Amino acid sequence: MASKIITTNPPLPEKDLVAAMVAGNEDAFTEIYNRYWERLLSIAFNLTRNQVQAEEVTQEVFISLWDRRGDVEILSLGAYLATAVKFSVFKSIVRQRRRQEILKENYTTVLFDNTEDKIYTRFLKEYIDGVVETLPEKCRLVFQYSRREGLSVSEVAKRLDISPKTAEAHLTKALKVIRLSLKGSGPLMLFLAQYCQQ
Repeated sequence: MASKIITTNPPLPEKDLVAAMVAGNEDAFTEIYNRYWERLLSIAFNLTRNQVQAEEVTQEVFISLWDRRGDVEILSLGAYLATAVKFSVFKSIVRQRRRQEILKENYTTVLFDNTEDKIYTRFLKEYIDGVVETLPEKCRLVFQYSRREGLSVSEVAKRLDISPKTAEAHLTKALKVIRLSLKGSGPLMLFLAQYCQQ
């Protein structure tokens, strides 16, 4: 049986709660749920504009957090959960797009909704940005300089005063983390292939 977590005043720091949850402490998980539920529900609603869908997405995120507690590395719980909510919304968008594509196959004339595609791309970019924010500082800076400012590996290395080999290692790690976070989401990977090519 999981050990009980003692309620303290002031409340336990986030890193202690995460450590307790990873160890299987259900009370720690409950405390995390209570602290972040409203915040995550607000994020989900802002993205979906649908209360029922927002509640379902938020619930799925917490279930996944508990189920995968031993497999995830959480540097910032707030950032991790916010990113997870966005990803869940994106998966919902993917499912909707697939259904629409199936419907379109029944017509001889296919209309391409450019506005919808732009919204989808914007959401995905926001998701990737959220993943990047959870990276260690040096890794995050290397990715941002490389992908957002278009600097070469040698230019990034010079700006951060590190070796090109170290800069390349940080970039490789950042891309790996992003790819793993999108694993199994085919249509998302199509965008990722263009956004994160090394």
